[in-house]
Amino acid sequence: MKKIGFLSFGHWANHPSYQARTASDTLLQSIDLAVAAEEIGLDGAYFRVHHFARQLASPFPLLSAIGAKTSKIEIGTGVIDMRYENPLYMVEDAGAADLISEGRLQLGISRGSPEQVIDGWRYFGYEPESGDTDADMGRKKALEFLKRLDGVGFAQPNPQPMFPNPPGLLRLEPHSEGLRERIWWGAASNATAVWAAEQGMHLQSSTLKYDENGKPFHIQQAEQIRMYKEAWKNAGHQREPRVSVSRSIFALVNDQDRYYFGQQGRGDDSFGYIESDKRAIFGKSYADEPDKLIKELAKDEAIKEADTLLLTIPNTLGVDYNVHVLSAIMEHVAPALGWR
Repeated sequence: MKKIGFLSFGHWANHPSYQARTASDTLLQSIDLAVAAEEIGLDGAYFRVHHFARQLASPFPLLSAIGAKTSKIEIGTGVIDMRYENPLYMVEDAGAADLISEGRLQLGISRGSPEQVIDGWRYFGYEPESGDTDADMGRKKALEFLKRLDGVGFAQPNPQPMFPNPPGLLRLEPHSEGLRERIWWGAASNATAVWAAEQGMHLQSSTLKYDENGKPFHIQQAEQIRMYKEAWKNAGHQREPRVSVSRSIFALVNDQDRYYFGQQGRGDDSFGYIESDKRAIFGKSYADEPDKLIKELAKDEAIKEADTLLLTIPNTLGVDYNVHVLSAIMEHVAPALGWR
C-alpha cells in the first residue's frame, strides 16, 4: 500500500489552450481539484511554491481553504523555500492551516532551488550572516522553524499586557500539537537526505537530484532513500519516517491522452546543471498504455522504497481533465502494482 497524491506547480498564463489563465483561476481550481481528488480516493494534495513566477507562491491561504472544504485528504507543499521565510511568522501561519484542516498538514520545506530572479530572497529583506551562503541561511531558518513548532515558551511576557497571559514564557499561537512531526525536507543530495533524517524530518525526493555516481535516476534516488532510512534509525527517533517521491505518470486510455502525452514516455533520464556548477540528473516521464505502464513502473526502485507517491499534474488543462488523469492511475495502474 502506498499513499498517492498529486503535486501541482500551479501555472497560469493567458494562453488559448489553458484552463488556468489567471492567478484566480489557478487558486480556485486548486481547491476544486483537491476536493475532487479526495472524492476519488487520493491521499494527498500538494503544491509547489515559487516566487516571482506565474505560479503558486503563498501556500497557507490555499492550504487553509482546502482544509476547510475537505475532511480526509492530506494537504501539503513540495517545497517552501526557507530562504524567503520568517520562521516565526511561518509557525503561526502553519499552525492556523493545520488547525483548520484538523491535523492534515504535511509541510515540505527546503533550503531552496534555482529562482526566477537573482537572489530573490534579498527583495524579501533577508541576507545570509557573514561567512554563510544562502543555503546556510535556508537551513538555519528551517531549524528555527522546527524549534518554535515544539510549542515551548521562549518570549518574555509584558508585565502590563493588553490581555492576561498564562504563567511563564510565551510561545507562538496558534499552536498545533503534532505538526512538528509532519514536516518534510526536500533533498537534492544524499548528504542533505541524511541531515533531514538527523533532524527528524520526513523526506521528499523530487524528479531531479544531484548526479552523484552516474547511475540511472531511480537507482540513485533509491540509494538516497536507503541512506536516509539508515540515518533515521541511527538517530534513534521513536516514530516511523515517511518518504515521498514525485513522478510524471500518464496512463494513455483515450485519444486525448495520446494527443497530450503520447510522446512523453519515450524519453530517458536527462542531465543538466543547477546553480551553474552542479550536475543534476532528471528522471524520465512515464506515459503509455496501462499494461505497458505497469511493467515499466514495476522496475522503478525508488518508488518501491517510498511510502508516498506524488503525481505531477498538468494543472493548466483544468480540473476535469486532471481528475481523469488521476482516476486513470488509480483505476488502471495502482491496483496492479500493489499500491492499492
